[in-house]
Amino acid sequence: MGIRMAVLASGRGSNLLAIMDSIAAGKIDGEIAVVLSDKAEAKALEHAKNAGIPAYHVNPKAYEQKADYEAELLKLIKEADCQLICLAGYMRILSPYFIGNAPCPVMNIHPALLPSFPGLHGQRQALEYGVKVAGCTVHFVDEGMDSGAIILQKTVPVMDDDTEDTLSARILVQEHQAYSEAIQLFAQGRLEVCGRMVKVKGE
Repeated sequence: MGIRMAVLASGRGSNLLAIMDSIAAGKIDGEIAVVLSDKAEAKALEHAKNAGIPAYHVNPKAYEQKADYEAELLKLIKEADCQLICLAGYMRILSPYFIGNAPCPVMNIHPALLPSFPGLHGQRQALEYGVKVAGCTVHFVDEGMDSGAIILQKTVPVMDDDTEDTLSARILVQEHQAYSEAIQLFAQGRLEVCGRMVKVKGE
């Protein structure tokens, strides 16, 4: 059966779809138990419902405190009995309260080679800085912004005529592959966190 995952998403859900495809192809030993979004119109919710996956819009504006909103997320994640929380284009920073009370590790995909270009618009930041190589990073989430221990990274070349859109599209292909690989390593119990280092057992 593998691991049960919760996916938090805010937008189009392309990384969610990639995870779903990898599960269907037998590349991930697990299942998505619940999908949560802070946006009622998020395509991710639609993708989940079409696949028969429980999906909920949890509106942050309905709660007086951020902690109350996050407590609702945690309640739904715990009820779904998840072993991994995956952020897939989730555009809110999780507070120390969430990280401290999460029942399982939290994983994220970022469209830049961390620790360079954290936060929003990593692809644009990379272009503006003039780097020759860009890419994506899968990392565990800690209380900082894009500062958790790095699981794996994939690179793409930056072309002289790249725009933010063309570079983003090239990175996105690698994001889909990298995220599924990292989730499968976790599902296999092969990730060992040693301080800032994440070691892959069996390599």
